[in-house]
Amino acid sequence: MREYLLTLCITAAVTYLLTGPVRKFAIVAGAMPEIRARDVHREPTPRLGGIAMFFGLCAGLLVADHLTNLSEVFETSNEPRALLSGAAVIWLIGVLDDKFEIDALIKLGGQMIAAGVMVVQGLTILWIPLPGVGTVALTQWQSTLLTVALVVITINAVNFVDGLDGLAAGMVCIAAAAFFMYAYRIWYGYNIEAAAPATLFAVILMGMCLGFLPHNMHPARIFMGDSGSMLIGLVLAAGAISVTGQVDPDLMNLFSGSERNSVHQMVPVYIPLVMPLTIIAIPAADLILAIVRRTWRGQSPFAADRGHLHHRLLEIGHSHSRAVLIMYFFSALIAFGALAYSVNAASMWIVLSVVILSAAGLVLLLLPRFTPRAPRWAEHFVPPRYRRRKAVVAEGEPQVAADGGGDADDSGVSSESGEPGEGTTGDRVPVAAGVSGVNGATAVGPRSRTR
Repeated sequence: MREYLLTLCITAAVTYLLTGPVRKFAIVAGAMPEIRARDVHREPTPRLGGIAMFFGLCAGLLVADHLTNLSEVFETSNEPRALLSGAAVIWLIGVLDDKFEIDALIKLGGQMIAAGVMVVQGLTILWIPLPGVGTVALTQWQSTLLTVALVVITINAVNFVDGLDGLAAGMVCIAAAAFFMYAYRIWYGYNIEAAAPATLFAVILMGMCLGFLPHNMHPARIFMGDSGSMLIGLVLAAGAISVTGQVDPDLMNLFSGSERNSVHQMVPVYIPLVMPLTIIAIPAADLILAIVRRTWRGQSPFAADRGHLHHRLLEIGHSHSRAVLIMYFFSALIAFGALAYSVNAASMWIVLSVVILSAAGLVLLLLPRFTPRAPRWAEHFVPPRYRRRKAVVAEGEPQVAADGGGDADDSGVSSESGEPGEGTTGDRVPVAAGVSGVNGATAVGPRSRTR
């Protein structure tokens, strides 16, 4: 476990330290497109954050290759090299898209090529366990098609959910944490070496996301772009493919005892079929709804719009940060609920806990404008957004009540709904020359806030 922790820290540190220089490079390179109608941010923000994440991936694999126990993964399996090759292909395509906005079909073809590169080097699904049937071996064509499909679906699901500051990185980090616990249990609990690559992929993916999140939380100073979202989607899919199609269920010796006990004990075998779906459950649901919505309107499935789940959370009144936290909550609920069920499928408290937490999440959804306020004596120990702030009266402007109509931030936008607050106009105030704006897009010189 100490070697995993070291790999996690090195990956996160490299990603975090490189994100700042990458941001400056993205600004100089012009990878800072104009704001589109579907965008939530209010001024141009540099992309190409995936560059730092890719080098974090390389650093994590390099460190793991030189550690005593983790180096065995590279000696006994070619999957880490297959992951690095596929990640390099998808990363290059993402970098080109962040800079030049390449066509969606070209990106889809690049995703298939990246998946094919991994398949050629051995990272593929060899068999699948089916309830009531047992382990079903796949032919070469079946294995290739299933692997490519899973990679493409996961990449696009993560890419679709990358619409709010910190959303995609946080959700994937939560999913990777749950997946690491599952794969680690398969490796050490059942002593199956074939689960070691998936465990390593999960811990490196956690490091990539944790290192990038401080720069990407609202208000984001840099976006990961397609170079980052497609990269973490591919790493997530690689871990799911490795533990699903490489681990032989017969090695777990679960077919002993009565039929009922065997069914309960076989849950960890069937969970690999469900775990990848639970990890991307919310992104996949968003992807399916988007395809149905756009097709119903006669649009292309790849046409952009503002109908995603995170957009709807903003429309019903949630603030940017709260919408992200709600998505985090449900992602963790689904992923860790499936993980707990795989550990003990016969326990009723797991189902009850999931039901209770789901009800709590629904209550949060029904209270979009509720803002907790700390008592006076605790105001110095909480973030400013939870304090009872006094009104700031500008010269020549009427005074606004301190607690009335929601809290308006310095830009004249309500911190709760993202709409213009009371006592302000809908126009944004220009930023003085040399002063950085909300997302730090003015770091390279005088720039007024985009209207």
